[in-house]
Amino acid sequence: MEMNEYLEVFIEESKEHIQRLNDHLLILEKDPTNMDTVSEIFRSAHTLKGMSATMGYQDLANLTHKMENVLDAVRNQKLVIDSNILDVVLDAVDQLEAMVVDIASGGDGSRDVESLVSQLQAIENGEDTPVVETKKTGEHLSQTSSSSESAFDKLDEFEMTVLQESEEKGFSNLEVHVKLQEGCLLKAARVYMVFEVLEQVGEVIKSSPSVPDLEEEKFDFDFTVLLVTKETEDHINKRIMKVSEVESVEIKAFSVTDSSSRTTDTPKEGSDKQTGTEVAATKEKTNDKIQNNSKAVVSNKTIRVNIDRLDGLMNLFEELVIDRGRLEQIAANLKHGELQETVERMTRISGDLQTIILNMRMVPIESVFNRFPRMIRQLAKDLGKQINLDIVGADTELDRTVIDEIGDPLVHLIRNALDHGVESPEDRIAKGKPAEGNLELKAYHSGNHVFIEISDDGGGINREKVLNKAVSSGVISSDQADMLTDNQVYQLIMESGFSTADKISDVSGRGVGLDVVKNTIESLGGSISIDSQFGKGTVFSIQLPLTLSIISVLLVEVQKEKYAIPLSSIIETAIVSKSEILNAHNKKVIDFRGKVVPLVSLKNVFDVPETMEDDELSSVVIIRKGDKMAGLIVDTFIGQQEVVLKSLGDYLTGVFAISGATILGDGQVALIIDPNALIK
Repeated sequence: MEMNEYLEVFIEESKEHIQRLNDHLLILEKDPTNMDTVSEIFRSAHTLKGMSATMGYQDLANLTHKMENVLDAVRNQKLVIDSNILDVVLDAVDQLEAMVVDIASGGDGSRDVESLVSQLQAIENGEDTPVVETKKTGEHLSQTSSSSESAFDKLDEFEMTVLQESEEKGFSNLEVHVKLQEGCLLKAARVYMVFEVLEQVGEVIKSSPSVPDLEEEKFDFDFTVLLVTKETEDHINKRIMKVSEVESVEIKAFSVTDSSSRTTDTPKEGSDKQTGTEVAATKEKTNDKIQNNSKAVVSNKTIRVNIDRLDGLMNLFEELVIDRGRLEQIAANLKHGELQETVERMTRISGDLQTIILNMRMVPIESVFNRFPRMIRQLAKDLGKQINLDIVGADTELDRTVIDEIGDPLVHLIRNALDHGVESPEDRIAKGKPAEGNLELKAYHSGNHVFIEISDDGGGINREKVLNKAVSSGVISSDQADMLTDNQVYQLIMESGFSTADKISDVSGRGVGLDVVKNTIESLGGSISIDSQFGKGTVFSIQLPLTLSIISVLLVEVQKEKYAIPLSSIIETAIVSKSEILNAHNKKVIDFRGKVVPLVSLKNVFDVPETMEDDELSSVVIIRKGDKMAGLIVDTFIGQQEVVLKSLGDYLTGVFAISGATILGDGQVALIIDPNALIK
């Protein structure tokens, strides 16, 4: 079998199963007696093992198998889960993840895990672990004596789940024994015809011998099939007997209760393909059938799409947006009725298409959040702290481009909250707080933005300590320190090289981290603010745009050159006379609704050659970053427009106050201003 075409699916599904393992193991740590959680973990491990073996990644399959044996011991109450066992199993999951990453980057997934395998083997053998019931070394935990009355003495977890759910939904589980005439020459063809009949009346769960053996005629003249159906035994018998060269059919009910004692998780060598891949597919189809009480299998309504294809689609649509703008301008100039009507219709349709394409690129922030529980568990352990994590709004969606960039800043903020924010259990008890600290990750939509909040109920930010450190480090002067508001003081901790840590640790204290967080978020067109109450806790709030590709801007003109200012940063526009412009600290300012707002001349910032004289009146765009504002002086307001944000390329990186460029409807290039860079 050619594996390359399945590799991408294998990698994606492996990542999903590894994430499930992480999530459910953390749930199990809080409730070690929850057998439902153990079963979920076991199922993910078993599927991952089967997939790995089928794809030929033996190291991955072997490690998963050892981990699976430990989980099986817990599931069968031979072993009691504790923190030490969980640490080893989580280490195994980390190694599995590293193997999958290696495979994704073109490697073979091999890794030296001999020490880890030995630890898992020791746990499986009950060495230095709390054991409920002694078991002999080498004895497989899930295998017990079983009756030979059934052709299916051993069923795996997948098959048992399908049979149990089908029974609950009113389906019949039948064991169908078919015997062919001894003179039959094309046995495989007859088996195929029988299976065709069985698929019409129900769903085949398993066969004995296996499907590959039946196809290769590696059987005498009889075989047995495990069938889920709503048809009567008599009806099935008559249908099968219509197939030529079938000598006899015996049908009997299959007892799920009796077979549960025969359940095993270990398929025979070489049978992973059937019990892992085929049975998983059978389970999915059967579940669909059960839920719909119908023989027709409901088709899957989701598909996996390579992100490169979505990027290609987005690039093509961006070109369409540019041409749409050109058409709108031509129609407006020609004032041709039918042309204008057609362009308006195309604009509406392309607007709907734009919404669909942007939604296709949206990814739940859960894909970022779900990596944090493991990290927080380990970090809390290293710091000797007790942390309760609460995640809210994980289904909030963000553009994939933003999702790719936001992970590392959030890691910095979480590490900062655990190290600086939440106190040790002893300190918390001394302050009258519970020993366990609370950390909340919250995401929600508001307008065209997504807000992410990281809040803790720790000690908060000590204003005086921050100010003293800022003054001693030369970040601010002592005179400035007296004039700063609380929020301005809190913002100081995000200055480059600033740290209030009393000692340097592996977690923090080197003065790097929060400044990088701030720069990364601002490069995404977002902002970060801090609110804190000393002794009660701190909240870091991040504001991000929903998407970065197509943005709404205000087009302005400066000395015949066009610039685009993102609407998300604009408060409002104003016309200001020269008499209203004041001077303060050698800077031009205006009084805007009772606040002193500094003015920035775009003509001076970008060294635009003068082609006209200054007017008595100035057009000003009031922009905001957090609680800071500025007024951008321009010559003319052109109007609001949706534009495509294009990168300036590798040769023009780091241009001050410019985040990109766009092509307008008349073919001109307009530079897109980065308002955050213009606000001091």
